[in-house]
Amino acid sequence: MSGRKPDIEATEPGLSSSTGSSKTDLGIAQHNENVEPRQTAHTSQPRQASVAAKIRNPLASLTEEQVIADVDAWCVEKDLQEHQDAFRKGALIARVGQRDDGFEYVNQLSTEEKDMLRYEVNHRWSQPFMLYFLIILCAGSAIVQGMDQTAVNGAQQFYFEEFGIGEDEVWLRGLLNGAPYLCSCLIGCWSNAPLNKYFGRRGTIFISCVISFIAGIWMASANNWPNLLIARFSLGFAVGAKSSTTPVYAAESAPKTIRGALTMMWQMWTAFGIMLGFIVSVAFQNVTIIGGPTSPWRWMLASTSIPPLIVCFQVYFCPESPRWYMEKGKFDKAFDSLCRLRKHKIQAARDIYYAYKLLEVEQAEREGRNAWKEFFTVRRNRRAAQSAFFVMFMQQFCGVNVIAYYSTAIFEQAGFSRSEALLTSMGTGITNFVFAIPAIYTIDTFGRRNLLLTTFPLMGLCLLWCGMSFYLPLDPETGRPTQARLASIAAAIYTFMAVYSPGEGPVPFTYSAEAFPLHLRDVGMAFATATCWGFNFILSLTWPALVAAFTPQGAFGWYAAWNFFGWVYAYFLLPETKALTLEELDTVFDVGNRKFATYYRKKLPWYMSKYILRKDVAPMEPLFELHDECPYGNYASEPMTEVNTAEEKKIVKDEVVRT
Repeated sequence: MSGRKPDIEATEPGLSSSTGSSKTDLGIAQHNENVEPRQTAHTSQPRQASVAAKIRNPLASLTEEQVIADVDAWCVEKDLQEHQDAFRKGALIARVGQRDDGFEYVNQLSTEEKDMLRYEVNHRWSQPFMLYFLIILCAGSAIVQGMDQTAVNGAQQFYFEEFGIGEDEVWLRGLLNGAPYLCSCLIGCWSNAPLNKYFGRRGTIFISCVISFIAGIWMASANNWPNLLIARFSLGFAVGAKSSTTPVYAAESAPKTIRGALTMMWQMWTAFGIMLGFIVSVAFQNVTIIGGPTSPWRWMLASTSIPPLIVCFQVYFCPESPRWYMEKGKFDKAFDSLCRLRKHKIQAARDIYYAYKLLEVEQAEREGRNAWKEFFTVRRNRRAAQSAFFVMFMQQFCGVNVIAYYSTAIFEQAGFSRSEALLTSMGTGITNFVFAIPAIYTIDTFGRRNLLLTTFPLMGLCLLWCGMSFYLPLDPETGRPTQARLASIAAAIYTFMAVYSPGEGPVPFTYSAEAFPLHLRDVGMAFATATCWGFNFILSLTWPALVAAFTPQGAFGWYAAWNFFGWVYAYFLLPETKALTLEELDTVFDVGNRKFATYYRKKLPWYMSKYILRKDVAPMEPLFELHDECPYGNYASEPMTEVNTAEEKKIVKDEVVRT
């Protein structure tokens, strides 16, 4: 039950988003007066900006004249002279893009152009039709992903019966259900890079949806379980590539003002597809016109071929990702593509030029580095990998996909009839979708770490509640489960899904996309995604055997324990990433496990005094010292430079106080 959340910070300001500016983690101190101020009379030469500073705005250290000279040469080099005026204005807007009203300082803009930019800021959802058409495409791709995950929930009860796979063949049952995620972990996730390189974002989505379409028909027509196993394994080729590419395509095409919300919608529409998978299980449970009484599973699995077919017809009506065109050196096509996704040519020119400058920084950062070596040998990277591994592991071992894949079987074991079990399972899908909608808000307001610390214990309690509900007595007269027992089990699972959806649901991919430094992000996300699907397979494979060995009470208790473990780990070892820049994340992840855990161990009594006993206690010394940008001065003419020494910082601070 997952979807990749792509990097939405520090890739392209026109083609990526900001995560905000507030730092709310209690272990962070902020100093707004000493990062990247403008050049003053005390600094005769601009200092070389750090990589993180360049990523925030690679144009900030240039004057207007330098920007215009650079963009003129660039237009000649890329054969874009006919759009030179638009690119000049776009580059000057990008230079002051850290502020929403930065364009007000650009004197070269006409009144009409400034009005257009003000409208963009104040009406961020007013976008061209083509952008919304592209969003519908990405939503369709997410629906494909969700349906592929849960249509098997109801179908398995029928194909186990048809193929004579008994309840004692627990490992075969688990393998049939988990086969797509084994393929995705071993092959699908790692095929993402070559597919994108040669076929682009649209081509990768098209290929993955073709595979989903074929796999759906293949599964529905399987005449024995080995054939079904191969078909489901083949589905994994699509799962990995699609989940890695579609959110990136949306992020690279959307304007920064709505990018965070749009890329978060991958999780929401995946949840919708999950709900749709449950709905088709209910809809086709009595359809037996071909294949006899056990044939409804064929219709359930065949229905998963409809959404990818729609996406295949739609995808090439959308423009290709401008970022992908730029990586191929096709800047004219990148500009044409982005002009279809923006209302005004100046907006497209701003975003293209800015993205190009960031690509220069990215390429320089990657040059001469061994990504895999640095991934494990540098503490900052190792801590990021450890944290990404944890959140991805816990997305599976919190127990959510037990419900996604086996809720019908769980409800039947509890005493529901098959029809009642399918209908009740559909309710879990609806709950998951409805409570995924608030994630668009909660992910950037409460913070990733706080969401996990809140939801892990609640999910653990819900699973304990569900497991203990199996101890409720049967009706002494009929020997069937009482209404109280059935209601308690259903309520526990519904509550679990409601808690999961705005918390552990969206956090893992969001967190993983933010955690890694720029030059390791591709490797890091491949590692994180493979971790997610790998443990998804393990959970799918082992649940039937776990229930057989430990009963439902013990099986649910097992995953409840992992949720309580998740809370302990998140509190003592997991840093917050919300609203932090790349430079600040370098500081946060460079703190070792022992120091981090010791700090939060000492902070437990402080939390007790302040929030439980309601005492007036002094703030603790912060664990991190982070610095925000506070640019000042004349935006129209002065460059920004980096300030490093204590003397320079004091000069800047005094200058700010005087002004």
